[in-house]
Amino acid sequence: MGADHSSKIVGTVWGLLVLNTLGSAGAQTIVPLPRSLIQMVTMGALVAAFTLALAVNLELRIRSSAYVSLLTLLLVTSVISSANLGSGFGALFRCARLALFVGTLWLLSRWWDGGLTFVRHHIRMYFAVLGSVAAGLVVSPGAALPDLYGGRLVGDLWPLTPPQIGQYAAVIIGLTVLLVLGRRTDRTSAAVVIVPSVILLALTHTRTATLGLLLGLALAIGSLILTSAAARRFFAWAVLCAAVAAVAFSSALQAWFLRGQSQENFSNLTGRAKVWDALLAAPRTTWQQLFGMGMGDKSFGGLPIDNSWLAVYHEQGLIGIALVAAIIIVLGGVALLRPPSLPRACAIFLISYCAIASYTETGLGDASPYLLHLALAASLLAAPAAATPLSTPEAPLRRISQWTRKSEVS
Repeated sequence: MGADHSSKIVGTVWGLLVLNTLGSAGAQTIVPLPRSLIQMVTMGALVAAFTLALAVNLELRIRSSAYVSLLTLLLVTSVISSANLGSGFGALFRCARLALFVGTLWLLSRWWDGGLTFVRHHIRMYFAVLGSVAAGLVVSPGAALPDLYGGRLVGDLWPLTPPQIGQYAAVIIGLTVLLVLGRRTDRTSAAVVIVPSVILLALTHTRTATLGLLLGLALAIGSLILTSAAARRFFAWAVLCAAVAAVAFSSALQAWFLRGQSQENFSNLTGRAKVWDALLAAPRTTWQQLFGMGMGDKSFGGLPIDNSWLAVYHEQGLIGIALVAAIIIVLGGVALLRPPSLPRACAIFLISYCAIASYTETGLGDASPYLLHLALAASLLAAPAAATPLSTPEAPLRRISQWTRKSEVS
C-alpha cells in the first residue's frame, strides 16, 4: 500500500471520528431526521473508522502514548462503574462506543509524529461541518436562528446546538491563525476559513467558545513570542485592537456577552449552578463516590450537567476525575517541556481550550470532540524520531542497496 493511499485512509478515519462525535441530539432540522437514523450514521462512522484503521495497520504497530493509555484506564473504570447496570443497558453501549473510539486512536498512534498532518485533517473536517451550518442558514434562516434557542445559530441540516457550532468554529479559527503565524498556509486560504468561522461563532453567541479561543490563542502565541517575529507582531496588534474594541464597542460587546439575560441568571450560569449543587448534595455510597453511577447521558434529574468534571464524577467517580485530571496535567506538562515550535503552540491551544471549556461543557469522560481535540494535541507532542512512516516498502530496498555497496567495497 502506497504512502499517499495510506495517508488518504488515515485522513478518512479521522474524518469519520469527527462525524461520530457530532452527536445525535440538537436543534430541529429542516427535513426531520429520526434520532435512530442519526445514531445509526454516527455509530456506523465509528465502526467504519475502526475497520479502516485496522485495515491500514494490520501489523498492529502502535506508539506508546500516555494520553491513550490514560484513556484506556478511563475505559476500564467506565466498564466497572457500568457493570451493575445502574444506568441501564445504555451504559454498556456507551462503554462499547468508547472502546471503539480508544481502539481507533491506538491504531492511529502509529502515525503520530509531531507533524501538522492531523491538524489539517481536523480543520478540513470541521470546516466541512460548518459549511453545512452555513448552507442551512442560507436555505432557511428562520430554522437556523430559532426562537427556541434565543435566536442563536443552530444546525438545521444536521442537528447541532449553538455550543457545538461555537466550539468547532473556535477550534479551527485558533488552529488556522497559528498555521498562518507559522507560515504553513497562505493568508488567502486562511481567510477563507477564518472569516466565515468568525461570523458563525458570533451568531452562536457562545461565550465559552469565545473565551476559550481568546485565552487559548493568547497562551499559544505567547509560547512563540521568543522565537517568532510574526507572533510578536500579531500579539501586539491583537492587544491594540482588543483595547480599541473594548473602548469603542463596550456596550455592544456587553449586550452580546449577556445575551439578554439578567445579572442573576448570568451569575448562576444560566441555571447550571442549581444542577451542580443538587448533584453534589445527592447521597452516594463509597463505591459510587469512587466509580460513579455508570455511563449516562451527562444529565442529572433530567437536566444537563454542563460541566465535564461533575459529569465525570457522576458517571465515573473520583477515579474518573483523577484520570481526566492526569490527562490534562500530562499533556500540559509535556507541552511545557517541549522547545518552542508551531506544533507545540497548536497543542497548547487545544489543551487550554479543552480545559477552559470543561467548566461549562461536558465531554472529557466519553467519546467526544474534546477527546478528539486532546488526541490531536497528543499527536502534536509525539517525538518525531520515534515516528513510523505511513508506508515502509522502501526500507528493505535501502537495506539491500547498502548491503550491495558494502559488498562492492569489500
